[in-house]
Amino acid sequence: ESTGMTVFAHFPQDTRYFGEREQPVMVNFRVDDLDGLLEQLAKAGAQIDPKREDYGYGRFAWFWDPEGNRVELWQPS
Repeated sequence: ESTGMTVFAHFPQDTRYFGEREQPVMVNFRVDDLDGLLEQLAKAGAQIDPKREDYGYGRFAWFWDPEGNRVELWQPS
């Protein structure tokens, strides 16, 4: 049984998808419990993006790491 795959997706150099500052890459973590993890991150003091996206293939959310890098979380359907 597959547990997922590694994907490298290319974006235009001037993309704002990674955030509002110069950030050349963004890590996307596959998670089992998006809401639970966001709650844990908030309790630990992480800055959580209020934006959420829901699609037929899963839910997405974002937060910023301590260095100010935007990180994406994906909970597959």
